[in-house]
Amino acid sequence: MSPTQAPLAAARALARAEASDPDLVALPAPPRRERTLAAALMIVTAVASATMCWALRSEVAYALARSSPTDVGDLASLDVGTVAPGTYVEATGMLGTTGAIRYSRPLEGDSFRLQPVAGNPRVWVEIRVPEGMEGPRFVPPATFAGRLAPMSDAGLRHAGLVRSVLRETNTRVPDGAWVLVDGASPRASRWALALFGLFAFFALWNVVNVVRILRPIRER
Repeated sequence: MSPTQAPLAAARALARAEASDPDLVALPAPPRRERTLAAALMIVTAVASATMCWALRSEVAYALARSSPTDVGDLASLDVGTVAPGTYVEATGMLGTTGAIRYSRPLEGDSFRLQPVAGNPRVWVEIRVPEGMEGPRFVPPATFAGRLAPMSDAGLRHAGLVRSVLRETNTRVPDGAWVLVDGASPRASRWALALFGLFAFFALWNVVNVVRILRPIRER
């Protein structure tokens, strides 16, 4: 037998020995079903995490914006086409009541109001009402400082505002309307950075482990 044939013959002999060993034959088959389910769950988690990262993109960009606001003057005469979406602005204006709604958010004691700017229905303002101040005692401010963005790109916390206005007041928000979130400075929006990082970690961790689970094991 040549030296090159010896390792092949030894491998064949070992395979025959393993095939005839009753203990090895009695071992259960590899858990293919459980591995497939685990990989599918990880893929779903990775996709969901990546989707959340995409949904937070506007908040992340705003959190990294400059911390000094741009003065845009009176909101009643503001042309939103001259302002970049997601700009930190300061402005003045009187708020109207047609279509105004009030709402709250989980884990927050304060409530919120969304009202259109009097004389400019394309611009709406969200103001925070301190806990216990909702009612006739609360007077809406006339000066604002916060994030100005299209309602369609206002982020997760403001998703569904257009539908809520229509449902509660039967008032249709004009197409292309913008919202000024009073009090939302870039510094106050840095929570989005931590949340984005967390979801990005989840997505990357699940993708890496799916590859490890599905990768064939090479025999040494």
